[in-house]
Amino acid sequence: MDLFEYQAKELFASHGIPVPRGRVAADPAEAERAAAELGGRVAIKAQVQTGGRGKAGGIKLADGPADARAKAERIIGMDIKGHTVRRVLVEAASDIAAEYYLSVLHDRAGKGFLVLASAEGGVEIEEVAATRPEAIVRVPVNPLVGLRGYHVNQVVYGIGLPEDARAQAGELLTRLYRLLLEADATLVEVNPLVRTGDGQLVALDGKVSLDDSALFRHPDFEALREDSAVDPQERMAKERGLNYVKLDGQVGIIGNGAGLVMSTLDVVAQAGGKAANFLDVGGGASAETMTNGLEVLLSDPKVRSVFVNIFGGITRGDLVARGILDALDQLGDQVRVPMVVRLDGTNAEQGRQLLAESPSEKVVPAATMLEAAAKAVELARAGAGGGAN
Repeated sequence: MDLFEYQAKELFASHGIPVPRGRVAADPAEAERAAAELGGRVAIKAQVQTGGRGKAGGIKLADGPADARAKAERIIGMDIKGHTVRRVLVEAASDIAAEYYLSVLHDRAGKGFLVLASAEGGVEIEEVAATRPEAIVRVPVNPLVGLRGYHVNQVVYGIGLPEDARAQAGELLTRLYRLLLEADATLVEVNPLVRTGDGQLVALDGKVSLDDSALFRHPDFEALREDSAVDPQERMAKERGLNYVKLDGQVGIIGNGAGLVMSTLDVVAQAGGKAANFLDVGGGASAETMTNGLEVLLSDPKVRSVFVNIFGGITRGDLVARGILDALDQLGDQVRVPMVVRLDGTNAEQGRQLLAESPSEKVVPAATMLEAAAKAVELARAGAGGGAN
């Protein structure tokens, strides 16, 4: 779960990480009142879960309450990379002397944590990595050892912090690391971390990604979830208890078991296609499960074909086939694209026979996974060329 900037800063403040004074506003009148409370010059910052807000016009300085209201009117309702701005953060403007980048994240490849830092803050770190990778300091941290003084020294000297800011930076990095652990976060990021004119370090922006799998340990975090920020298909899948991941292709994928689903992604790519999403129905594929899964996949307008790939171990292929056919009956006209079905394992032959006898033109049985992948990709291309069926 990704947090908005204002939510991340609330977590920062609770862990002693300095942040500017600010107020959240859902409309221009609130922004005007917030600016009056804060006094002086303020920044009006769009609250969306994406980068590049400044370039898109989503961050503006205002000279007073009336100007803050005018700027908020222009920002609220904006579309920034597909995200609609529903609120702004009104924040006291900072006297910026220098900008840095600092983050702590899970390093899956290194099986530990990784501190990233750069003297080139204020821009997207991906841009720095692409154009000047040598400007990024990377410090791996073994979770069994924890963050130590030598890690801190690698960071503060590596990015060239002045001597009077090093102790502050070390304390701030220690608190970021502690926040990552205590919140079960996968990423805590400050970009930019600014040094003000009076030498103070302040988190001018903040990003926190929480591990959904650990939310049971943090029931209070559920209140931070914004329904409007959650992808509608992901929200629908969560409500139905399904494991779903959205991608950016045209072939919707349903499988039983994570390993089989991942293999299905590979064979679709091998056939020249791209998955629009994938959904793991687990050990069973009943009519209810298949109906729920198809509803989720078909609610994505990018899906041009569906590839159902089921291997029956304990699950019987004939029961899976009946579940698919019952789901088609229940969904009716909602099934707007062809569905390629590959069954293997227990009673697979009986299941394929049931599908072959189905009067539905939407069902396309396939004997092998490779055959099914090729057919699903072919049908997706045909659908993309001629529009949705």
